[in-house]
Amino acid sequence: MPEPLSGITVVEMTIAIQGPAAALYLRDMGAEVIKVEPPLGDGSRYMRGRGNETPEETMSPQHVAVNRGKRSICLDIKSDLGSRALFSLLEHADVFLTNYREAALINMGLGYEQIKERYPNLIYASVNGLGPKGPEAGKAMLDGVACSRGGLAYHTGYPDRKPALPGAIIIDTAGAMQLALGVMTAICARERHGTAQRVQTSALGASLWLQQWEITHVAMTNADQPRAGNYHPLLGGVYGIYETKDGSWIILAQVLDQEAWDALCIFMEAWDLAIDPRFQTQGQRLGDGLSDEDTAEVRQLFEAAFMGKTTAQWKEFLNAQPEIVWETLHSWQDVLEDEQNIANDYLTTVNVPGIGKTKTVGNLIALSETPGSVKGNPPELGEANTELLGELGFNDAELTEIEQVATQQREETVAALMAMREAVE
Repeated sequence: MPEPLSGITVVEMTIAIQGPAAALYLRDMGAEVIKVEPPLGDGSRYMRGRGNETPEETMSPQHVAVNRGKRSICLDIKSDLGSRALFSLLEHADVFLTNYREAALINMGLGYEQIKERYPNLIYASVNGLGPKGPEAGKAMLDGVACSRGGLAYHTGYPDRKPALPGAIIIDTAGAMQLALGVMTAICARERHGTAQRVQTSALGASLWLQQWEITHVAMTNADQPRAGNYHPLLGGVYGIYETKDGSWIILAQVLDQEAWDALCIFMEAWDLAIDPRFQTQGQRLGDGLSDEDTAEVRQLFEAAFMGKTTAQWKEFLNAQPEIVWETLHSWQDVLEDEQNIANDYLTTVNVPGIGKTKTVGNLIALSETPGSVKGNPPELGEANTELLGELGFNDAELTEIEQVATQQREETVAALMAMREAVE
């Protein structure tokens, strides 16, 4: 059975998460993805992270997460052979995908206009931090920068505390989703209209996309919103996260009908709340028509009620109420063991050198007739040099020289880094 992107070749020059995760989606949908890495490799190979007890010589979890199933080419593209190898790959590619800085790409002869002239049928997909235009288009970016610039960090946390970053790198990943969507749109446009083009998006743009309702609310009302902690700044009423008697947490999102509301009030032993005219409709239970005092009052009641019963008691009751929208809060360890994730194949297993088999997030898009699939393990640095470049006509002597140049560059860089470290110490 064909996969949606079978026959599409993507040449990827990326680092970290935003670029690689976009190419990962294309790979899961059937495209061949060739990851071109510098002599030291994508720096995310070495991003250990806190609490990481994996062997030093193995790949980092960040790299494993967004590079499975790809093929790695290791080149010093500043060398003549390395440059020729890269352009040979692009000659046979459908998409060039990158999150390198614009100035660096132009210096390497890989700017959009340079590539368009040489390969007019190639889709050129690029993503950066703050967008392709404006005075700060070239500003360096990590996830938290776009999260802060786009407003999410300011509005995350508690009203009486400092702003907080989200607990995951969500803006980079959202930027990857936007870039992958843009590439798919450009592929469709090329098939229908015969025109290749440039695709551009950014982490900042993705941050705005994730907050469309909240930003539009502020624009329409001119009322900025305070941080709301375990609640949502635009929702009053009962929507929020509540702690149980034994220290777990449950989010109560909505009560959809009157019968379920009555049952909940009885379970909470909040008899008057069942007939309180302020909370008789779905809209009221999400804050419609409520004053700040009304919201504070009902939340205080719910906080006390949740603290009065164990998680098991709450789950037994809530599982019997299909018209109440709720969920327990899961840790990442819980997520790895969640039967819903397993049933939907949202998790997959890859083999990582030095670690063995480990779980990671898999292909999340289900297509009934031409499904994609997980393609395999994250590649070792340069593992496809000989096979792929040999297929492009590079002879044994040239392949050896490419490897020697990359190795020499890698050794010189490592030596320089070690010297700098010793000087600091």
